[in-house]
Amino acid sequence: MKLWGALALLAPMAFHTAAHADEVQVAVAANFAAPFQKIAADFAAATGHTAVPVVGATGKFHVQVKAGAPFEVLLAADDETPRKLIDEGFAVKGSAFTYAVGKLVLWSAQPGVVDAQGEVLKKGAFAHLAVANPKLAPYGAAAMETLKALGLAEALAPRIVQGENIAQTFQFVSTGNAELGFVALSQVQQAGKPAVGSHWLVPAKLHTPILQDAVLLNKGVGKPAAQALLGYLRSDAAKAVIQSYGYGL
Repeated sequence: MKLWGALALLAPMAFHTAAHADEVQVAVAANFAAPFQKIAADFAAATGHTAVPVVGATGKFHVQVKAGAPFEVLLAADDETPRKLIDEGFAVKGSAFTYAVGKLVLWSAQPGVVDAQGEVLKKGAFAHLAVANPKLAPYGAAAMETLKALGLAEALAPRIVQGENIAQTFQFVSTGNAELGFVALSQVQQAGKPAVGSHWLVPAKLHTPILQDAVLLNKGVGKPAAQALLGYLRSDAAKAVIQSYGYGL
């Protein structure tokens, strides 16, 4: 039986062991911060366990885990980083699975700036375009792939301002330091709230699929809270939250 299957079987037991409640240290990709806040609260109510998140860039988490960071579970913004950590001996083989499929949008905090076809990129009526660091952030890599697919990467290079992660990129746009930028749909389409500003949903064919994988890190082996969290992420309740933020499954 694959490990994730075993985790799924263990999860119901964990839900009923509040007397043995524990904490799990979770490295959370920046794009998933908002949905994870809701998931963590529901997870605590269901299991008694507490998920303690640190939000950041997936690329930096890769370096930090290898340097001995105390994370027990990684919720990455890609499927490559968990695979690397497994190959490098820092995560458990067979424990990785895709918890969400990310969607990229071109977004402006101002209504009417970004059209529904993304033609604003070709018209060039803007000074700054925010993009997450493609070396650290999968959404940044997807943004650059999109610009290349559109034949605009070279022309727009002088206007690109780079955020360390997708959260900082969103901040650049939300504060007006960049008129528009590539961010995660989950940052624009938050559960129960109308989308703010204006955005273009980037067609999936323009970039590599953003498969976001979870993985059990070595420091989480034998930790009930870590195993329970991975099981809970596969539950219908967690999936409903994930979809409400605009992710695919």
